Amino acid sequence: MGTNLFSVNVLLLCVVGFIAAIVDAIAGGGGILTLPAYLLFGIPPQMALGTNKFSGTACSLTSSYHYFKFGKTNTTLLKFLIPATFLGAVLGVTVVLRINQQTLRIVLIILIVTMGIYSLFSKNMGEKNHFQGINPSSIVLGCFFAFLLGFYDGFFGPGAGSFLLFLFIKIYHYDFLNASGNAKVLNFVSNITSLILFAIHGKIVYLYAVPVSFFMILGAITGTKIACSKGSKLIKPIFILISISIAIKLLFDYFSLLA
Repeated sequence: MGTNLFSVNVLLLCVVGFIAAIVDAIAGGGGILTLPAYLLFGIPPQMALGTNKFSGTACSLTSSYHYFKFGKTNTTLLKFLIPATFLGAVLGVTVVLRINQQTLRIVLIILIVTMGIYSLFSKNMGEKNHFQGINPSSIVLGCFFAFLLGFYDGFFGPGAGSFLLFLFIKIYHYDFLNASGNAKVLNFVSNITSLILFAIHGKIVYLYAVPVSFFMILGAITGTKIACSKGSKLIKPIFILISISIAIKLLFDYFSLLA
């Protein structure tokens, strides 16, 4: 690849990464933009996944820090959920899965479309913060789903952040803003865990990952500030849009494999 063409590719990926990070910081789902972009520029699938984890980790770390700084994370709750997410992500990357991938895609499409439609027609969902503390049953339920989504993010990924946001609203009755802050911390845990394993196996193209990460950090800062200033009324419509977009992307991938 010529130097000029490589530079253009990096620049385009940085632009995509910046936009994706803004969206991801607000409502999750940035990976539906960045991963296809890496593949489009000729990076092999496994390398694209690892490179995407590198830039995604930089994005989620930045978002997590700023949500924490704005007081939109619950460290008492997260100390229970983080270990479950970590264990799930480790297993997601390392365990040989005995599951039909086509069936999984269909299940995910149904789930994420249901989330988007439910959020669309549930007028008051996530608009006000009704969090009333934690109890043993909510901790166990949260750990269960944190483990599953960590596992899912480790071996597949698209939509993990949006699933987490939805669960923080339904289980703990957070508004979209606080749910987004807590979800982003767990998303970072699964990202960094997966990233370390991808790095050990040499599946990262650092010439792309490093510059794109820089722009995704800028995008994450921008997106978090927008989310914290505009609140749940901004996050909800973007969340619905991202949910439907992820479903369309998964559906497209499914039929592409069948063709």
